[in-house]
Amino acid sequence: MRFPGSFLAALALTLTAVPAAAQVPPFPAAFTTQEIAANGTTLHVRVGGKGPAVVLLHGYGETGDMWAPLAAALMKDHTVVVPDLRGMGLSAHPDGGYDKATQGRDIAAVLDSLKIGKFALVTHDIGNMVGFALATQQPDRVTRFALLDAPVPGVGPWDEILKNPLLWHFRFGGPDMERLVAGRERIYLDRFWNEFSADPKRFDEASRDHYARLYALPGGMHSGFAQFAAFDQDAIDNRAWLAKGQKLTMPVLGVGGAKSFGPTMALVMRFAATDVSEGVIPDAGHWLMEEQPDATVKMVAAFLNAP
Repeated sequence: MRFPGSFLAALALTLTAVPAAAQVPPFPAAFTTQEIAANGTTLHVRVGGKGPAVVLLHGYGETGDMWAPLAAALMKDHTVVVPDLRGMGLSAHPDGGYDKATQGRDIAAVLDSLKIGKFALVTHDIGNMVGFALATQQPDRVTRFALLDAPVPGVGPWDEILKNPLLWHFRFGGPDMERLVAGRERIYLDRFWNEFSADPKRFDEASRDHYARLYALPGGMHSGFAQFAAFDQDAIDNRAWLAKGQKLTMPVLGVGGAKSFGPTMALVMRFAATDVSEGVIPDAGHWLMEEQPDATVKMVAAFLNAP
């Protein structure tokens, strides 16, 4: 089930040919988009701003589009790089490579193509897992690392986290499950946006429609399920790295929604990093950029700009 980036980029015209009211907040006009060949696949990448580089990685149920408000705030003094992850959004949908170590190499290849050496990372959900893999692979390139509201496979209380019944979707996937959700992508995704929000109304209809259309693209749900199916391998990879006695040494910020991961994000990262700060966004669930964008942008920007 391989869909090239050029095919998916062409389909983007369909997504933009709808009324503006149905769209998520746009990136500033100064941002450009590129289809970048990286590590055997092609990633859809937004780039804008000027200054030290910061890479924003999204998670499941969204694409890089989620970061528009943060990108707008950072671009005045940062070069902001916002890819869609492998198999998600308008990036290509290769048959494999959904383990996070491979995807970490995807992002490194994008940055190499853009001739970016050092960079900060800001990540959410599955983006945390990809960012963590990248930081373990190339720690000397990562200047700061902010992780938002999701665990990292194999790190800290991972086995206990897996027992949470709300996380049944970690094991949901395969041909029959794809048949179940085909044509019902919005119904399936609504469950995430509703159950993991402090107030589901804050994940608005425009955003829901936008992301449901993207996940309904050919290969979208298949690739999304593959992200979760790789968690066992991700845990093996991360535990092997930790077993060597290694820890991340760059400043790390663990941010959780008060009604979601809360202080647990920082707790998780203290198992894998030596310089961890804690941040909690009040009155927020998992979807920090939708539920409390101003508070989230303020906290992340302060961390990135700290001396």
